[in-house]
Amino acid sequence: MDTGSIAWGITATALVLFMTPGVAFFYGGLVKAKSVVSMMMMSFGALGLISVLWILYGFNMSAVDSPLQFAGNPFSDFGLSALASGETGNTDLLGATYGATFAIITVALISGAVADRAKFGSWMIFAGIWATLVYFPVAAWVWGGGWIMSLGETLGLPGVIDYAGGTAVHINAGAAALALALVLGKRVGFQKGITKPHNVPLVLIGAAVLWFGWFGFNAGAEWLNGLENVGIIVINTFGATAAAILGWMIVEKFKDGKATSVGAASGAVAGLVAITPACANLEPGWALLLGAVAGAVCALAIELKFKLGFDDSLDVVGIHLVGGVIGTLYLGLFATDTGLFTGGDFGQLVVQAIAAFSVLVYSFIVAYLLGRAIEKTIGFRIKSEDELAGIDTIVHGEEGYALDRV
Repeated sequence: MDTGSIAWGITATALVLFMTPGVAFFYGGLVKAKSVVSMMMMSFGALGLISVLWILYGFNMSAVDSPLQFAGNPFSDFGLSALASGETGNTDLLGATYGATFAIITVALISGAVADRAKFGSWMIFAGIWATLVYFPVAAWVWGGGWIMSLGETLGLPGVIDYAGGTAVHINAGAAALALALVLGKRVGFQKGITKPHNVPLVLIGAAVLWFGWFGFNAGAEWLNGLENVGIIVINTFGATAAAILGWMIVEKFKDGKATSVGAASGAVAGLVAITPACANLEPGWALLLGAVAGAVCALAIELKFKLGFDDSLDVVGIHLVGGVIGTLYLGLFATDTGLFTGGDFGQLVVQAIAAFSVLVYSFIVAYLLGRAIEKTIGFRIKSEDELAGIDTIVHGEEGYALDRV
């Protein structure tokens, strides 16, 4: 591996790691002022816990020897000692670290669905077990030689395309978020318009950090391919996100009469989510269309929680689950050479749909059962009076804005 590729691998790893604090900023600005510490701590807690679990056994689980395996043996190289002592230890460990950053942010994304009402200790237990039972195996299915990676060959169809995590990250996290929202129930007084973002600049900073880091998220793996497709990945990541901002704002203007900065930030994230699986397999024009569609549809999808009666606090379902499904299925229509309208047939759409909905169902079921088990034993939701008062001082003994004491 040449030094330039290694340097990009290190840079991309740092970029993706920075995305989890970006999630913390984005989510933190969206909640009320007395919950910002709790919200941000859920991301930083995931960062610490999932990093350790990945090094101990998660990386081992993320690759399999056969498509029939559920996951790799967690104890095959406990603590990565064998990997570190191998002839290619430097590059192998860099790849393992890069993979860890994906695991971390996938777990952190889920937390937005239970903002303002989850116990931190229960969240940490959920995060560790869910990563072990869901994210690590799904990573093996999608990227580590598992059944999704082999699905096209098995069915005699084109292979599943998920370049950077439409299924493994966003559908996976979004389905788990929906399950936890159902387990914890609605916030006190839940109705449309009851809560407003307490710090809009923090939301915009978080969105900007995410967009910045997403170039490592999408183009990062190209360090293993000699940066062969980095140009198309970068322009698609850039263009789809910009188009999604416009798509969201247009819908918002027609629906609510005003285009908002929080809407623009949410549209950017929706575009980033949608382009994630498709970044290397679309022509730039199709990427722009994908972004516009994702921004518009996700702007409408966030209203589903009011119509269907579930409290997804920060719209993880409406943005990550819906956006991930859109981006994954869109490839079935417009993937270069294999999409239905770009030289292929229905085959690409079939395998994309099987992969997307299989991960969705599996993640939802495990997250729901796990969340219910935690709720029935040690409890997952804080007391209603603590929720109303704001949980930062109750759970963490800190305030986000103790300005009166300065």
